[in-house]
Amino acid sequence: MDIRLVTDDRRACMPLLLMADEQESMIDRYIMRGEMFAAYDGEVLCAVCLATDEGDGTVEIKNIAVVPERRGEGMGRAMIEFLERRYRGRYDRIVAGTGESPATLPFYLKCGFEFSHRIPDFFTDNYDHPIVECGTTLRDMVYLKKNL
Repeated sequence: MDIRLVTDDRRACMPLLLMADEQESMIDRYIMRGEMFAAYDGEVLCAVCLATDEGDGTVEIKNIAVVPERRGEGMGRAMIEFLERRYRGRYDRIVAGTGESPATLPFYLKCGFEFSHRIPDFFTDNYDHPIVECGTTLRDMVYLKKNL
């Protein structure tokens, strides 16, 4: 797997970004901030990640997605480890906000993240439709953190 900084058309990755954040207007809030990375197997796009500087020594994973046919192969974890290496020494911590989904919370916990805080009603207040993952309707944004 080859992880590359996306320096050209970020919107070309929109189909993959929408797998992790299904409302394009929400992605538009952060797509041009921070750094975007794409993981390739040869020339085939397999994963994407976008991280932003949130100040106070914090870098936030705004979006991380792996193409469905490559999930479970460690690509998401490899992206997290890449970000940790890239940002260690530049930031104190890395955070990620997610819903209380049985698909995403265990992933971050396995990567060494721990609970930080929650924003009540984030999904119901900011999305124009209910967000449902693995049969769970998301309501609060749960923030997880990991010291670098």
